[in-house]
Amino acid sequence: MDLGLAGAAVVVQGGTQGMGLAAAECFAADGARVAVLARNRANLEKTVGRLLELGAADAVALPADITRPDEVTAAFGLVRDRWGELNSLVNATGPKGGRMGPFEELTDDDWLAAVDVGVLGMVRCVRAALPLLRAAEWGRIVNISAHSTKRQTASLIAYTAAKSMVTSITKNLSLTLAPDEILVNTVSPGSFASEGLAMWARGIGIDPEDLHAVMRGITEHFGHPAHLPRAGAPREIGAVIAFVGSRRNTYMTGANVNVDGGSDFS
Repeated sequence: MDLGLAGAAVVVQGGTQGMGLAAAECFAADGARVAVLARNRANLEKTVGRLLELGAADAVALPADITRPDEVTAAFGLVRDRWGELNSLVNATGPKGGRMGPFEELTDDDWLAAVDVGVLGMVRCVRAALPLLRAAEWGRIVNISAHSTKRQTASLIAYTAAKSMVTSITKNLSLTLAPDEILVNTVSPGSFASEGLAMWARGIGIDPEDLHAVMRGITEHFGHPAHLPRAGAPREIGAVIAFVGSRRNTYMTGANVNVDGGSDFS
């Protein structure tokens, strides 16, 4: 499908692995210029090569730690110097750094770690990207939330709270950026076999490549089945993120798009 992305300027924060990488690959395959922002330089260089192979008009590595505002500002300065504009920003990095566990076991540092990466990282990137988005002919922001905001798990309370903040901030930005015709949406994945879930699966003896077995494990351990009897592969949500962040999305803003294999909530 032609998403109208040929030559478009795109930044995917968290674009070297999992769902972020899958989205970056979709943008590249449609001929966009794609910059990936992450901390690991080796992964960045490997990803840039992959995106060029897929057909990206240009591909750029943006080494930055999203918990450091100066590094985020510098990364988007590189985008400004190279392209002078930005059409689409995807924020894919989820909360990390704090422990998972029930409410009474979490410390202030656990909560702050979840918010610093999972919420403020997105805020810093949007803030740095806005001048470039406003300079472009069209602009889109896609923030990745989670279906766990509607389907709770006791041990994921800090993670889920951070993702709920992402959803709320996205809704507000869709209102405040509407006069600029910058469309801002959330994509909420269900159970996808990206790095975090794959690590969990291996830890309990499940092959993460066996998506049916992964879903059986999720159902048994968390009580979160999907209508489809398997987990999702990252590539299956990458295409959704790319569409929401593309020129073909012309009138959807403030939406929260569930991609979860079927659920009992909307």
